[in-house]
Amino acid sequence: MQAVSIRRGLTIDPAGEEEAPAARVGRLVRESPVVIFARRGCYMAHVMKRLLAAVGAHATVIELGAGAAEAELAAAAAEAGRGAVPALFVGGAPVGGLEGLMDLHLSGRLVPRLREVGALCA
Repeated sequence: MQAVSIRRGLTIDPAGEEEAPAARVGRLVRESPVVIFARRGCYMAHVMKRLLAAVGAHATVIELGAGAAEAELAAAAAEAGRGAVPALFVGGAPVGGLEGLMDLHLSGRLVPRLREVGALCA
């Protein structure tokens, strides 16, 4: 399998090695301060990206297709997150979906958390 590069040096399959979906999710989450796993065309992921961009953070978005490998990755992301995709991770910690992001934002904890993980300039 050929390695596919994603923004900021992320790779789906490093050096063509097969990787368990849970391990892949863990590695992708560790490689970037803000990661969203979502299905292609997901409107909730679009809203999440727009909110994050509005506060100055740009998330790495892993778009999941309809194939078997993507389904396994989606299941692993949902399990590592809070049960479903889209799944947002900030600083390696699961936030949840759009509802979790909105909760952080409305409570005033989003921007400090993004600064803490290095996703925003001080």
